[in-house]
Amino acid sequence: MKFKRSAGILLHPTSLPGKFGIGDLGPEAYRWIDFLAKSGCSLWQILPLGPTGYGDSPYQCFSAFAGNPYLISPELLFEDHLIKEDDLAGIPEFSENSVNYGVVIEWKKLLLHKAHVNFLVLRDQKLKEQYDTFFERNAWLRDYSLYMALKEVHDGVSWMSWEPGLRNRASDTMFDARRQFADRIDYYCFCQFIFFKQWETLRDFAHQNGIRIIGDIPIFVAADSADVWANPDLFFLDRDGNPSIVAGVPPDYFSPTGQLWGNPLYRWKAHKQDGYAWWLERFENLLQMVDIIRLDHFRGFSKFWAVPGSARTAEKGRWMQGPGSDFFRSLRNALGDLPIIAEDLGVITPDVIRLRERFSLPGMKVLQFAFLTNPNDLYLPHNYPVHCFVYTGTHDNDTVKGWYERVPEEERSFYRHYLDRNGDNVAWDFIRACWASIGAVALAPMQDFLELGNEARMNLPGQAQGNWGWRMAKDACSHELAERIREINYLYSRSSK
Repeated sequence: MKFKRSAGILLHPTSLPGKFGIGDLGPEAYRWIDFLAKSGCSLWQILPLGPTGYGDSPYQCFSAFAGNPYLISPELLFEDHLIKEDDLAGIPEFSENSVNYGVVIEWKKLLLHKAHVNFLVLRDQKLKEQYDTFFERNAWLRDYSLYMALKEVHDGVSWMSWEPGLRNRASDTMFDARRQFADRIDYYCFCQFIFFKQWETLRDFAHQNGIRIIGDIPIFVAADSADVWANPDLFFLDRDGNPSIVAGVPPDYFSPTGQLWGNPLYRWKAHKQDGYAWWLERFENLLQMVDIIRLDHFRGFSKFWAVPGSARTAEKGRWMQGPGSDFFRSLRNALGDLPIIAEDLGVITPDVIRLRERFSLPGMKVLQFAFLTNPNDLYLPHNYPVHCFVYTGTHDNDTVKGWYERVPEEERSFYRHYLDRNGDNVAWDFIRACWASIGAVALAPMQDFLELGNEARMNLPGQAQGNWGWRMAKDACSHELAERIREINYLYSRSSK
């Protein structure tokens, strides 16, 4: 798919301000969309929206289809009469600068349980009909809700530690479980209904304001997920359900020992045999939520790094063949022109480039990677193609200011010479360079527009804890900042209006 010249901002909903400890889909999200529209941006990029597990990473979710219930807005629950004003009294003293996931999750759980009880008691006919329709249209919900109910009664332990009948999904055991835990199953279905109801309304508002949303599909799913539990034949697992080989990448820019992600790897032959049905459903589900999809770790569809399941680092592994052209041909036949961004960062081999170009998928260019003193570096703006998405940095990078304060002087000096700047406004220097480039789409994390340092970094790859917590200040989306962004969108012909 070809993309017109445009611009946007990367900001995950958890980073929105608000008084409930975590950004959500309520009033602040609507104010954010207003800000994007006023700034002349037409794109809002987010991270995966799934229900997060250990480490709170949106790239390690309990489901590739479900939404994160902790993004549900308490204020919108109140508007739907699903909670009372008293339910919002005594809110914990949440931090305004970061997400304390442990405290937030426990409080949100209590609130959502109250909302579910009220939903059952009130018997709002319109809401009940919407709920029934949602359940009927989302086949994945049946396995997901049972998985979450079972995970709850097993005190959160992985499904690989459950008793054999549940672990192996024996039909009689599954029947008994659905009957025994029917109330808990209904609770998890309710949470998904509310999440998607709130998200759909927010997305409609974005479209009304000329904002398209860029979503994200992680190539891999978590081992402890409804997806793997319900579809074991699609993954490399041993007889107990443990991954026999896992995903990662060899040593690279981000980590000298590689990145050991630990996700189970796909049996691509099994996926091909049923026409990639699980993947098609995954894409169709996300395209009901977003307009463009960033396909994470694109190179893994050509070849992927397979590490033994018992390994402690990703240094020792082997390359295995991915599904390649056959996969994308199947997607295109089912979905038409593919609104996909190929995340092709890192060491990219010719076979990956051929695969991307064969299906006319734009790649990514990250300016932070450019200043290694090589004028032929493909991340330098004068080497960009038109058909690409240009970033100052991504969620895996430091902020631009944090980058400048930490990289060797040789890189800092090259940046100053290349852009003819003195380093006093490095974040906006990067933004202007990206916006001025010929790349079709320019994006930057909100942290760079706010000129924040390392304290605002979203994720440090390879670090299990302390990520995903940054939140934007309530007064960050000022009129002055909107005007400043609007000006560069106008100057570099990226304005939405």
